[in-house]
Amino acid sequence: MTGRPRDALLNLPVRSALPALRSALDADGAAVLVAPPGTGKTTLVPLVLAGLLEGPHEGAAERRVVVAEPRRIAARAAARRMAWLLGEKVGERVGYTVRGERAVGPRTRVEVVTTGVLLQRLQRDQELSGVDAVLLDEVHERHLDADTATAFLWDVRETLRPDLELVAASATTDAQGWARLLGGARVVEAEGIAHPVDVVWAPPPRAVRPPHGMRVDPALLTHVASVVRRALAERDGDVLCFLPGVGEIARVAGRLGGLGDVEVLQVHGRAPAAVQDAVLAPGTGRRVVLATSVAESSLTVPGVRVVVDAGLAREPRVDHARGLSALTTVRASRAAARQRAGRAGREAPGVVYRCWAEAEDVRLPAFPAPEIQVADLTAFALQTACWGAPDASGLALLDAPPAGALAAARSVLAAVGAVDAASGRVTGRGTRLARVGLHPRLARALLDAAPVVGARRAAEVVALLSEEPPREYGDDLATAWRAARRGGDGYAARWRAEVRRLSSAVPGGGDGRTGPGEDQAAGLVAALAYPERVAKAQRDGTYLMVNGTRAEVRSGSGLTGAAWVAVAVADRPVGAGHARVQLAGHIDEDVARDAAASLHEDRDEVVWDGGALVARHVERLGAVELAVRPLKDPDPALVREALLEGLREEGTGLLNWSRGARELRERLAFLHHHAGAPWPDVSEVALHARVDEWLEPELSRARRRADLGRIDAGQALARLLPWASGDAARLDELAPERVEVPSGSRIRIDYATPEQPVLAVKLQELFGLQETPRVCGVPLLVHLLSPAGRPAAVTADLASFWREGYRAVRSELRGRYPKHPWPDDPATAEPTRHTKARQQAQQGRRA
Repeated sequence: MTGRPRDALLNLPVRSALPALRSALDADGAAVLVAPPGTGKTTLVPLVLAGLLEGPHEGAAERRVVVAEPRRIAARAAARRMAWLLGEKVGERVGYTVRGERAVGPRTRVEVVTTGVLLQRLQRDQELSGVDAVLLDEVHERHLDADTATAFLWDVRETLRPDLELVAASATTDAQGWARLLGGARVVEAEGIAHPVDVVWAPPPRAVRPPHGMRVDPALLTHVASVVRRALAERDGDVLCFLPGVGEIARVAGRLGGLGDVEVLQVHGRAPAAVQDAVLAPGTGRRVVLATSVAESSLTVPGVRVVVDAGLAREPRVDHARGLSALTTVRASRAAARQRAGRAGREAPGVVYRCWAEAEDVRLPAFPAPEIQVADLTAFALQTACWGAPDASGLALLDAPPAGALAAARSVLAAVGAVDAASGRVTGRGTRLARVGLHPRLARALLDAAPVVGARRAAEVVALLSEEPPREYGDDLATAWRAARRGGDGYAARWRAEVRRLSSAVPGGGDGRTGPGEDQAAGLVAALAYPERVAKAQRDGTYLMVNGTRAEVRSGSGLTGAAWVAVAVADRPVGAGHARVQLAGHIDEDVARDAAASLHEDRDEVVWDGGALVARHVERLGAVELAVRPLKDPDPALVREALLEGLREEGTGLLNWSRGARELRERLAFLHHHAGAPWPDVSEVALHARVDEWLEPELSRARRRADLGRIDAGQALARLLPWASGDAARLDELAPERVEVPSGSRIRIDYATPEQPVLAVKLQELFGLQETPRVCGVPLLVHLLSPAGRPAAVTADLASFWREGYRAVRSELRGRYPKHPWPDDPATAEPTRHTKARQQAQQGRRA
């Protein structure tokens, strides 16, 4: 090895860590390698582990090493770089395997694969026969496949292959968790060549809308383009601009016209190999590279001195309630921002322009969310079931899968026959689905549709579903299918390669010549992949999916007017009440019934609808009603349940509450609040929970809303009194309806406020009373009334009122009511209900 490759090897900073790495592997068989991007962890370390380099610490005997990368573009780039370092072509001693593409020869000792390919290989050969070491790259990104592969590999090493060496390579220093996961493995750190990077905060001049779903405010993209132009004017060197996805890259590229000799390149997972190679090679002039997060750590772009960071990223999300899963745009984490900024200081001092305010930075998440916590877990659940760990317990995972998401995934797998519904163990069919190398939904569609539409046609439609086609292909799946067939773009080329791979996975599937036409064939495949998303047209022009989600198609869509569709891709636009169909196929009711057969119901039902009982016989697919007819004699149990639902929705006010019934409920609420058991809780929630104890047999006899209004609530409520303990007899003692005041009147107590009941009484009737009246030890809140019955004062301390408050009331009211007594000392005066004249007359008669 001579010339540039040799010089490049000698200059890779990770060389200094190789002795410690070798020592850790010799001692423990596993290690965590922490090395910043650009240090050579992805390229030099595998060559050393394979014994392909000469020199001290660099091994002698050649061994076989597998390197797992999270992305196809990174796998190809790493293989090309290592082959160049050896002065060879890819496919000789260094090769790669990604889905649909393989460049490996008989002399290959280092094979770079995607983590998805590694998982497939582990399922076929758990021992990884012939492999001496595995390097899992970029584990800090926490992709679900990488987490799963790490767990499986540790299981293999612990049980089958103690000689298998494992290296978890991370570009961040957050490595202790990985070390613990790998049995206390040593952490080996390599120092990178980190040049200083200045930070320029460049927020948009005006507020922009936050990202929603896949949507990014065009105003932000315009601002990012202007910051790129500013950076070109203010700084030297190439500019690397981070954007969340392919669409945003294309839109920013469109805003960068007129840059003269500056070359604008777009790098992402779908970019053609020639573009990827051009980005990874030094440029002849100045360049602007627009990239997704793939350039954070997986790729090293030479010549970069400036980074422009839009501050956004894409993460998977799943809505289990609606059965929708997709990538969504989120704010990039602080860890990702550090990674991106570091790319500007890889070769020399640099600068990063961050398109947000410095004050916002502390509010960003510290790290990206691990995919296992936010993604669709259906494929993961099938992988773990095939591995023999259906609930994933016992696997070496940094984060356990959320129980709800895992249960939803197992439900999907059980519905397609991939796992046993009770035990979660994989079935023979599940094993076949897993070996296809697709999401289980798509694998099911491929295998089940092939006998009906033909293996080739099934493969073509599934290939469309496995990588969403460009929007210009349209939202009608059959139209997109035809566009892919005649297309000459990069998507069409990838689609054809995937079709070839999938066609070989279903031999003997027939040619489909006697099957349905293309429109129906496309819809059938989509329906088999997403049975809960078959949807029926509604009167308002929307579509109702059987999972209950309502969706609408675009104006002018080829799907408009279809009675039934199978939705493959949908999103929810900002501010929209419904989902929006992005890709769907035409189907008929028969296909809908077959695809969603597990959701078919044919039953009587009685519901509370708009304040009334509605009894009907309904045939439905999930949320979609197929046929409805009135039900004349419904099951009483169904009627009772519907009436209960009405009581839950509208409250027990539907019953007949006389004044006495309402007062009884208030008295019981007071006693429950202050005395507790055995006095019952009579809140709405509590009454619903004990409905069998107090509303029977009247509730079971009721047949309509009006019958509820005839139930005497007071008589029913009395059933909850503590009769068994004998305390019911003390109700009038502890919470009397009325209390006698000094004038001799019996005044009703208002228990509407259980914390402190109210006694509203004319002031003169309480003359001579020193203590505030009490019930169950609780002082009443006394509302003192004028002779006309109008409020005059409120007190819970009558003695204090006589001393301090009475004089003000007396001076205000005695002129207004001169015929009534207003003594100087009310605490010793004679109480009365009458005027002074009548009071004197009564006193005379008594004398």
